[in-house]
Amino acid sequence: MPHSRQLLERAERQCQARGARFTPIRRRVLALIADSPGGLKAYDLLDRLALEHAAARPPTVYRALDFLIEQGLVHRIESLNAYVACPCPEHAHGFQLLICRHCGRVEELHLDDVDAQLAGRARELGFRVERQTIELLGSCDDCRQGQAEAASPLEASQG
Repeated sequence: MPHSRQLLERAERQCQARGARFTPIRRRVLALIADSPGGLKAYDLLDRLALEHAAARPPTVYRALDFLIEQGLVHRIESLNAYVACPCPEHAHGFQLLICRHCGRVEELHLDDVDAQLAGRARELGFRVERQTIELLGSCDDCRQGQAEAASPLEASQG
């Protein structure tokens, strides 16, 4: 995932090109999300934001999140009710999220053929898709390796 500074610079350019206001609060919410390796819940964002802005309230955070989602800068992780920064907001197509259930790391995929198949099948059935979220929950390579290393001494002592 790009460094948070790079994400913020891209977001600034993208909002400017679209004529969208990238306010200091929206920028800070995006920075907080981008600095988190996994998703952040809205109230965790509020707690962090309130340390810097005493007037921060839930509507402030939710309005910023709505804006960031609308601009394609943040994705909502439905299963966790959390938010993650989009590493490539210029990608206008669908996305899929790989979520590690151990460390919380989130990786974004862009398998356009999957989206095309789903959209095509939905059309065949006369269904109009308004929003799509594909989340794959599992274990990242680092966590699986850590589990294997942790299990090795135990297995050796049992053998």
